[in-house]
Amino acid sequence: MRVLDSSQLPDDLDGNEIYWAYNGFDCGITFEIRDKLLALLDPVTEATYQRALDIQAPFLEMSLRGIALNHAHIKQQKAEYTATIATLERILSRYCIEGLGLPTTFNWRSPLQLKTFFYGILGLKEIRKRNANGVMAAASDRETLEKLASLYLAAMPFVSVILALRDAGKSLSFLDTKLDADGRMRCSFNIAGTNTGRLSSAFSSAGTGTNLQNVDRNLRYNFVPDKGKVFVNIDLEQADSRNIGALCWDMFYDTMGPEFAGSYLDACESGDLHTTVCRMAWLDLGWSDDPATHRAIADQIAYRELTYRDMSKKLGHGTNYYGQPHTMAMHTKVPAEQVVEFQLKYFTAFPCIPAYHKETIRLLQTTGQLTHLYGRKRCFFGRLTDQTTINQAIAYGGQGMTGEEINIGVLNLWRDPAYELLVQVHDSILFQIDVDKMETLVPRAVQLLRAPITLVGGREFCVPVEAKVGWNWGDVKYDKQGNVSGNPFGLAKWRGSENRNPPRQATVRQFSIRDIM
Repeated sequence: MRVLDSSQLPDDLDGNEIYWAYNGFDCGITFEIRDKLLALLDPVTEATYQRALDIQAPFLEMSLRGIALNHAHIKQQKAEYTATIATLERILSRYCIEGLGLPTTFNWRSPLQLKTFFYGILGLKEIRKRNANGVMAAASDRETLEKLASLYLAAMPFVSVILALRDAGKSLSFLDTKLDADGRMRCSFNIAGTNTGRLSSAFSSAGTGTNLQNVDRNLRYNFVPDKGKVFVNIDLEQADSRNIGALCWDMFYDTMGPEFAGSYLDACESGDLHTTVCRMAWLDLGWSDDPATHRAIADQIAYRELTYRDMSKKLGHGTNYYGQPHTMAMHTKVPAEQVVEFQLKYFTAFPCIPAYHKETIRLLQTTGQLTHLYGRKRCFFGRLTDQTTINQAIAYGGQGMTGEEINIGVLNLWRDPAYELLVQVHDSILFQIDVDKMETLVPRAVQLLRAPITLVGGREFCVPVEAKVGWNWGDVKYDKQGNVSGNPFGLAKWRGSENRNPPRQATVRQFSIRDIM
């Protein structure tokens, strides 16, 4: 083989030699840069780098394994959504032609035609937003259409149909996702996709699949385990909230004492935090003096498929992450005045939260970096006084710790071949196990997902985990009396045993990644 001196490349290289030289530079220069960067690591950043190396294997395995689907069910669903869209399009056409006397309808998929209809034909006042190019322009997104429907009676029926069409179209688009030749859906996981350390995902390296971390909950029951397997989903309970509580404890224990430092963490660990927050936000839901009824009241539907308790999660998380009333009102559909009143009560009940905001901003603007309790350091390169940078800094601790906690659990599970990892969704992990080994493997998995640490003052801290098992990725549906009302073979809370028998379904070809590694 011809030896090439990279400092003096000859002019007579043929095609193959140019290719070899290019690849040699690609590898050699990268190797030299690696050595320079390794020399800059300190104990904190070295531990972060090692964790990134360690978790490559489990996430690569998930990317290769993919997840099986119930194709008969998908075919049926596609037909149903197609029929639903056709029906809604006929209704929209009647509204336009018979209701308004227009010669034809408009394309509900076209933002331009939507804006022409609402702002031109109906003559409604434009709602303008900053577009992707940073220019203020007329908008037609969901939030805008909902606002038009609330302001103008004439817009209400059109908005209702258009939003229903969008929802059905989005679901149909997912069901049409390109699969691999074996009928499985795969995605690619990026362990360096976010600044917080949380995982991101996208379509697979072959251009198939989609972002499996963002599958609509109403479509998850199309995913099924391989033959002889059962799904297990383990979720970190209230992880971001508890992590903020732990940060507040460590931050203020020495200076303000345990009562102040633990005001939020104690609430997280004492019961149902989100229902408590719900009672602060919605005072007129008919709360009783019996705490046993509070959860049922909070679980009433508030907006679309979201309950009041779901909305309280958004209010609590948004407030923890420095959300301002106007912004939070848009995301939670709660009036800004109500958000202001809620936040006053919230900060009174948990005084460590505004103190956490203030101290995080001080650390950001004096050091330009933050390190959370699992030892991951983030440097902030934006203007340290910009609101965007401040918001990122305040959110970093809670979100970054959640990412570390789930990744520690994923790595622990992967080291045991009994667990076949499938999808990580920010604060949860879906995997499959042999159906006849549930009573042994599920409790063991719960222990493997724990990531305990010791806080200042010797307080032990660990985000609790909840396990669910089932034969599809969707949740079992229950009525108000607690009886199963839908998806009977979906994920149900693990209570030490499983009394359901596996459903009869088409045989899914078992796939073992370890057979090809």
